[in-house]
Amino acid sequence: MGRVTGNAILDCALLAWLVAQVVKVLLEWILNRSFQWKRFVSSGGMPSSHSAFVVACTTAIGRLYGISGPLFALSVVVSAVVMYDACNVRRSAGDTARLVNQLLAHVEELTAENFADDLKIIMGHTPFQVAVGAALGLAVGFLA
Repeated sequence: MGRVTGNAILDCALLAWLVAQVVKVLLEWILNRSFQWKRFVSSGGMPSSHSAFVVACTTAIGRLYGISGPLFALSVVVSAVVMYDACNVRRSAGDTARLVNQLLAHVEELTAENFADDLKIIMGHTPFQVAVGAALGLAVGFLA
C-alpha cells in the first residue's frame, strides 16, 4: 500500500471509499435494474462510504502504530463522530429538507420565483448502513 498517495493509511481509506461507492452502484443495478453512475459520487445509501473511509483509516493506524497510542485514540473519536453524524444529523437534515420541499410544492403563494431552488435533500444513513460501511472499512483496513 501507499502507492497512490504515498501514504499507506490514506490509500487504505481511499480504497475502502472506492469499494463502498462501487457497491452502491452495483446494488442500485441489482435491486432496481437501474445503472446510475451518479450513485458513485452521491452520499447516502448502502453501504456508508463515510463509515468505510474512517474505519479503514482507523484500522490501518491501529495495525501500523498499535492501539495504545494517541493517534489511534484520535482516529477512533473522529470515526465515531463521522458515523454519528452520518446516521443522525445528516439523516435528520435530509428528512427536514424533504418535508419542506413537499410543503413548498403545496403552498401556492410560495412560488418558485421566491426560491432559487428546492432545498437539497442530504442523504444520511440508517444505523445498518453505517454498520455495514464500518465493517467494510474494517475488512479493507485488515486486508490492505
